[in-house]
Amino acid sequence: MTIAIFLGSLLGAMALGIPIAFSLLICGAALMWHLDMFDAQILAQNVINGADSFPLLAVPFFMLAGELMNHGGLSRRIVDLAMALVGHIRGGLGYVAIVAACILAALSGSAVADAAALAALLLPMMVAAGHDRARSAGLIASAGIIAPVIPPSIGFVIFGVAANVSISKLFLAGIVPGLLLGASLWVTWWWLVRKEKVVPPPRRSRGEVAQAFRRSTWALVLPVIVIVGLKMGVFTPTEAAVVAAVYALAVSTLVYRELGFRDLYPVFLAAAKTTSVIMFLVAAAMVSAWLITVAQLPAQVVSLLQPLLDQPKLLLVAIMVLVMVVGTALDMTPTILLLTPVLMPVVKAAGIDPVYFGVLFIINNAIGLITPPVGTVLNTVAGVGRISMDEVTKGVLPFMCAQYLVMFLMVLFPQLVMAPLKLLTG
Repeated sequence: MTIAIFLGSLLGAMALGIPIAFSLLICGAALMWHLDMFDAQILAQNVINGADSFPLLAVPFFMLAGELMNHGGLSRRIVDLAMALVGHIRGGLGYVAIVAACILAALSGSAVADAAALAALLLPMMVAAGHDRARSAGLIASAGIIAPVIPPSIGFVIFGVAANVSISKLFLAGIVPGLLLGASLWVTWWWLVRKEKVVPPPRRSRGEVAQAFRRSTWALVLPVIVIVGLKMGVFTPTEAAVVAAVYALAVSTLVYRELGFRDLYPVFLAAAKTTSVIMFLVAAAMVSAWLITVAQLPAQVVSLLQPLLDQPKLLLVAIMVLVMVVGTALDMTPTILLLTPVLMPVVKAAGIDPVYFGVLFIINNAIGLITPPVGTVLNTVAGVGRISMDEVTKGVLPFMCAQYLVMFLMVLFPQLVMAPLKLLTG
């Protein structure tokens, strides 16, 4: 009965068109009423406590870093570097999008920001070159969702807070899986465009490639600072977010000089607006997460999945399918916050490494960002590229299937995640 009220109130509120954050609050109120403990003061206190977390300070700073990089010229220089490296290959502009997405993912951690930058810079070029518009938009959307997997990742920050798992380990564990997602896009794009007769740009000279490296050096240094700093214990993930934001600000204003002080206000405002949406979602979801624990829903779920606890891989497959279904209706942040307190007791009871599960969980949620009908990144690419959602959805399907294939390979072969993590953590 508790599960029915939880799902019924949440899905019912969403069906009425109520924003997800308010739907989560309605769901929390319905659970409190069902448990005969409704108290508006407790509800408000949990909303405040939900956002009162030091690790969550990483979210606004990573969002700010992403905005500064997009407006300050860092993103454009990364795209220029990728163009110099792989632009001359058949279908080269697609490979440029993949390489640029992997590098940008190590700078911002925001799928929406990366997808918007790539769509604005590359989609017109790909269409003008003769590539299929829908396929190009689908590739850019799929490449954008690598951002929540390669560190620094906002998704890992939120999951680490909700699951009480080391965010630094999650960051390091996400590097190789993120690159594997990029490799799956590379192979899929190669297969799809092998018969196209699009003439690629001419190969850049060594001098031009070296010049592109020099121009992008300041941008390329940032992921090195973040990863080395985390591995050496120089700073925490939250402090890494501050370093990223300050570094992006300094490079944009003092080195590249593409942002003046008059340009900073709209950049800060855009970052603040996005952050406020995410943090309100976090605060609202924490109410439901607390009530889920009070109502002992995790124990009920553990009992339901008891037959699968002795078969961790089969259990993971079932969980991944569940997250895939939920991802078609909910955005990444509420999905993480709602399912984490329910699934973590099951994962621990089955003896699955929490960091390994976290990587799979975030990859699944990231792919959910390009899953219709709610896919946030799909909407972003459609809006920025001025293309219909139907076209983007059609174009994204082969790339989405390739990324799901990689995810399930990681379920079957855990060493794809854990071996690189052990190597990086020594």
